[in-house]
Amino acid sequence: MAAHTLRGLCGPRLGLLAAGFSQRAAAGAEYRSIYSLDKLYPPRQEDSRSAPEQTQTQPATLDIPMDRLTVTYSRSSGPGGQNVNKVNSKAEVRFHLASADWIPEDVREKMALMQRNKINRAGELIVNSEESRYQMRNLAICLEKIRTMVTEATEKPKVVSKETTQKLIERVEKMNRERLRQKKIHSSIKQSRKADFD
Repeated sequence: MAAHTLRGLCGPRLGLLAAGFSQRAAAGAEYRSIYSLDKLYPPRQEDSRSAPEQTQTQPATLDIPMDRLTVTYSRSSGPGGQNVNKVNSKAEVRFHLASADWIPEDVREKMALMQRNKINRAGELIVNSEESRYQMRNLAICLEKIRTMVTEATEKPKVVSKETTQKLIERVEKMNRERLRQKKIHSSIKQSRKADFD
């Protein structure tokens, strides 16, 4: 009824908008922002059919337990104009690395070495983001940074074969020989330009 009244009062465009709103309200649909955490950082879905395919193509993504993280928000120095003076959009995520049992122990030790500049005296790994003017997007960026850190610590160094090592050594020696040859040519040209006063 309200949508019909609005349609008559405000014209066809606003009437269609009101009709769509009333249909959503009648269906009980809840409005979710595109910046909500479940859309920016969706939880991994356990599906029995896709699980074997996922393990063959790519490694499983790390599930970060949100209840084990300490999340704080503060004023950002990033983009946003006067908005940054009013809104706490900068996100800071911290957790105690040594007791984070959701990360394997060897990965934790490697992360402690690789990210030692981001660990405070209490042993907490601190990750922050102020790239966006939206709180939830900055939180999602922090969580993605943590995932990247864990992935980098998980990767094993590539083993170089003896043949590849030999080729690299030969290439460096060849480059050095060519450099010395060019140096001698340049030196002889400079010597020939000198005036002979004898």
